[in-house]
Amino acid sequence: MSFNALRAPARRAAVQLRVPRASLRSSIRRYTTETPPPKASSNATLYWGLGAAALGGLGYYFYSSDSVTAKEAASAVKGGIQVGKAKTNFVPTQEDYQKVYNRIAELLDEAGEYDDGSYAPVILRLAWHASGTYDKDSNTGGSNYATMRFQPESLHGANAGLNLAREQMEKVKAEFPWISYGDLWTLGGVAAVQEMQGPRIPWRPGRIDGFEHHVTPDGRLPDATQGADHLRAIFYRMGFNDQEIVALSGAHALGRCHTDRSGFEGPWTFSPTTLTNDYYKLLFEEKWTWRKWSGPKQLEDKKTKTLMMLPTDYVLTQDKSFKKFAKSYADSEETFFKDFSAVVHKLFELGVPTAQFASDPWELKTLDEQKK
Repeated sequence: MSFNALRAPARRAAVQLRVPRASLRSSIRRYTTETPPPKASSNATLYWGLGAAALGGLGYYFYSSDSVTAKEAASAVKGGIQVGKAKTNFVPTQEDYQKVYNRIAELLDEAGEYDDGSYAPVILRLAWHASGTYDKDSNTGGSNYATMRFQPESLHGANAGLNLAREQMEKVKAEFPWISYGDLWTLGGVAAVQEMQGPRIPWRPGRIDGFEHHVTPDGRLPDATQGADHLRAIFYRMGFNDQEIVALSGAHALGRCHTDRSGFEGPWTFSPTTLTNDYYKLLFEEKWTWRKWSGPKQLEDKKTKTLMMLPTDYVLTQDKSFKKFAKSYADSEETFFKDFSAVVHKLFELGVPTAQFASDPWELKTLDEQKK
């Protein structure tokens, strides 16, 4: 499996599988105030001092000119100052995090002509890649430090195209400067899953933002061209088992691959902005053949030639252990949703010391639920 292939596109795909957003909104479950710069006062020095600390420990970062815009950098600086001010008198509650969730959920549908009309798949990929660098043996990586803010991790091949997702999340960060990047990105992943008709993902805040020396080495995320042994090496390192590997693979029901990012091309399913168990169904029900083209090795469905599967997808039907779990998810969406919820919750907490969590996990409400 490789979430590396959920690439942010530079163009719309030629094959039109898009569901009109108006109808999608009806079928999918579904503040802005800027704190002004601190006025000159006896508190100004305190705010600036805390802001400076926040710039390092709670999200300050500068990419080079090829990986961040001046606007992002300015937002980071301003956000750091605001975090410093916020830290003096503000303790966020579940209601505050629900507001952040809501803003992310609204942003998902602001994609316009981007891809299939939603930022949800690429924001989910950001949350996954920010968490999937964990190494249980060295206890490094994971979502705790949000190290994709820094080079060279931001430039790792597996993270190609995620600058777009980070830029979108900067808009939310500007409105809620008190939230850490680790919490923001993983909460974005939760919102993406739930707003795309997926299961509830338990989530809680507590991640802190680190420094450049926390950056993880390249090669910790899956390579889509590999087989079962590679998948086990990558995911066992994080602490997952075979069943969890197959459940996480189900996120490939969402999004599509892009030649200008991963080199691969196409969606896995006919509904790339709705989470279902169709990914597993299609693996077993369709006839898959190796695509004849100049790109990397991938499969296409024989019937329409509009869908694709990666080598790491197809291995789920070949490996005996993987196959039994994939078949169970093809047979029951309820089973898939239950296991997917549990494993995504586990993924998003990788690398975060339990002591940093101040509460039990919450289930945040979708936009549509809040309208009832």
